[in-house]
Amino acid sequence: MASGIFLASIAAIVTGLLAAPVALVAGAVAMVLVKLMTAAEAYKSIDWSVIVLLAAMIPVGQAMETTGGAGLIAAQMLVLGENLSVASVLVMILVSTTLLSNVVNNAAAAIVVAPIALSLASELQMPSDAVLMAVAVGASCAFMTPIGHQSNALVMEPKGYEFGDYWRLGLPLTLVVTVVAVPVIMLVWT
Repeated sequence: MASGIFLASIAAIVTGLLAAPVALVAGAVAMVLVKLMTAAEAYKSIDWSVIVLLAAMIPVGQAMETTGGAGLIAAQMLVLGENLSVASVLVMILVSTTLLSNVVNNAAAAIVVAPIALSLASELQMPSDAVLMAVAVGASCAFMTPIGHQSNALVMEPKGYEFGDYWRLGLPLTLVVTVVAVPVIMLVWT
């Protein structure tokens, strides 16, 4: 039953019947209505720290855009990237987002960097889809610290990992993702 409700939600998204947030919330509500879980269980499963972080970071991202902060950072990146190739600019955006994502939540990193990347894309006449994909991939590469993603922190103590273990293993993985992602982004979105 749960799989059916989930697949129905995905089908509603793919067919364009509902927007993703609406379809997925409707799926969660349906699971409560058919008694696959109680309302209390659904409420307990919400990661409130992520909700609060996003609620705090969305205004920061909007403030950076409306006050001109995003444009200012984009202008500085433009100085660095005006003579670079499209691939080099994508690497710069991806790596910048990755570094931020390893310090704050990945969704918050994407919210903060996306307006900067869009301003940069506009100035360099690059496709906005390409820079947004670089932001999305970079935000997903929180491999170098235990604080970049909750999964990293979750396994740290049980496995006896130390902070340096993430750096030693995360840096090569981040390099591999960058080397693979940039050509794919260029192939598909530029």
